[in-house]
Amino acid sequence: MFESLLQPVELGKTRLRNRIFNPPHGTTLGHQGMVTDDLIAYHLARARGGVGLIIMESMTVHPSYGFEQAFLYAGSDRIIDGLNRLVQSCRAEGTPVFGQLFHAGRGVRLSHDGSRPLSYSASDVPDERYRVVPVPMPNEMVWEMIESYAAAAGRLADADLDGVEILASMGYLIAQFLNPTSNRREDEFGGSLDNRMRFLREVIDRSRDRIGPDKTLGIRVTLDEKTENALPEGDMIAVCQALDADGKLDYFSVISGSSATPGGWIHVFPPMAVTPGFVVDDAARLKQSVSKPVLVAGRINQPQLAAQIIDAGSADMVGMARALIADPEFVNKVENGRAEDIRACVGCNQACVGHRLAHFPVSCIQNPPSGRERSIGSIGRASKTQTILVIGGGPAGMKAAAVAAERGHRVQLHEISGRLGGQVNLAEALPGRAEFGGVTTNLQRELQNAGVDIQLNSELDAEAVRRIDPQHVIIAIGARPRQPEVEVEGVEMVDAWAVIGGQTVPGNNVVIADWSCDWSGLGVAEKLARDGHHVRLLSGGSVAGESIQAIVRDQWIGVLHGLGVEMTPFARFYGALDGSAYFQHMTGGEAIVCEAVDSIVTCFAPQASRACDWLERLDGFAISRIGDAVAPRTVEEAVLEGFRLGRKL
Repeated sequence: MFESLLQPVELGKTRLRNRIFNPPHGTTLGHQGMVTDDLIAYHLARARGGVGLIIMESMTVHPSYGFEQAFLYAGSDRIIDGLNRLVQSCRAEGTPVFGQLFHAGRGVRLSHDGSRPLSYSASDVPDERYRVVPVPMPNEMVWEMIESYAAAAGRLADADLDGVEILASMGYLIAQFLNPTSNRREDEFGGSLDNRMRFLREVIDRSRDRIGPDKTLGIRVTLDEKTENALPEGDMIAVCQALDADGKLDYFSVISGSSATPGGWIHVFPPMAVTPGFVVDDAARLKQSVSKPVLVAGRINQPQLAAQIIDAGSADMVGMARALIADPEFVNKVENGRAEDIRACVGCNQACVGHRLAHFPVSCIQNPPSGRERSIGSIGRASKTQTILVIGGGPAGMKAAAVAAERGHRVQLHEISGRLGGQVNLAEALPGRAEFGGVTTNLQRELQNAGVDIQLNSELDAEAVRRIDPQHVIIAIGARPRQPEVEVEGVEMVDAWAVIGGQTVPGNNVVIADWSCDWSGLGVAEKLARDGHHVRLLSGGSVAGESIQAIVRDQWIGVLHGLGVEMTPFARFYGALDGSAYFQHMTGGEAIVCEAVDSIVTCFAPQASRACDWLERLDGFAISRIGDAVAPRTVEEAVLEGFRLGRKL
């Protein structure tokens, strides 16, 4: 079924063992612009996992966009030794490594000291997303920038990387030169398409000269930026055809989206609401237009889809960034006939993109060792086998049980309901969120493979615990909803969990009192709006969904706007009386009154469940609490705590 994925392929002089590559993505595992042991361990895990090619995260090339606290910096010889150690480690496992070079141009969100730095671009056309007005590069600076790219490519070759990729996509500097809406220059770099291509052509020509004929040279492009004023697809194909004819490139890599607008940015790191494989048609059109191999990435997280892309001839290689964060062993599992054991990415963006954009090392809510390979990457066998009782079948309890059993312990997991998953079952019930249920599916597979004894519909008492005779009891019973302590008369008030779970149906005119500012408020608003209710969403944050990853939130807010949901920020729920709901503006202090209200749906602070406190009165075993049973948070913390506890037992 996956034979095509496992066939070798050549990109220039580089031979790859299979058709799956790890695309460039920021990790925040470097330090002061240089490679670290943590970054090497991160990529080494994917090389050992069988991936055919690693293309490292974007490396900056010029002091005008250095920001060494966030990016590897290829503008200095200091980077060579670390890169060489990384490539030698991965090559020993059979995986070549390429490096990607980039400059953001006007898209600057970082600072060296808190003040706003100058940004540079082809022209002084403002950036919508960052609200930046760039400085038009003087002609001599353009040539200096070109030389900086070439010098950086030379350093990557000196470090013995197998190839170099030039980032010319997603609205960054080179794309800004290509696009006439952002390039208003009147010198040799502006005007006609040939002139606008000059910057890129010079970078490619000089980079090829520096790296020589035996290193692979590729380019990453965007055909559809999913934004206003984008370079037309036809123009981008014409650019690629011209570069193909020049004969300096070995491959083209296709991605979607743009950093220049909020809508375009959503498609750079597409959340689960975006259709899987949404860039494939773009790649197929480019492949019909050029002679060199075409690579594609963008919401590809299943081997079945990856194989379909290769079988259809839509691309020559398939990139899986977040899929390989969720499961570095993805390729090995495919090769060994264990595709059903792959821990599939669910597109939540929380610990991967979310960590990166908050300047923390990249990780995964399902796979805590990602980005932590050197600190918690190995599990190992326990020195002494114990009987472990896990109470609660949500993500925390499931992960703790699976890891403890993998270490050789005898593990029983008891869940009071008839279904594992905890709050994941609520999240996946929302419109467009079914994929999130993969968290439960993946953990169930881990439990099965580890040999955990699972007991559903099991409510334990002291006698039952004594019969099990555990050495350690893990309490992972999660949280329960609670209502705000306000006066409500003449209006129905229900909690969001009951609405999502189908235990209650609100009236037609609904006000959502959203303290949590997470998935529950946005999700129940969408659910009710799609069911025909008139919905007003009043949130306690500066924006609805403030507590979740920005790309996921922003896409969701766009959906709610299209459904006619009225959204009000900074609203503190104050109470309700006779069909009116009362809020207070959290900074201005004035009243916010919602009239003609049938039902109030609350997304208030959950409360850690104390239903198992009676265990504290029993002797003979140790007790640990994890996840929401300690304090209500998210799936990420639940799985992380479950992993850490299971690993140390």
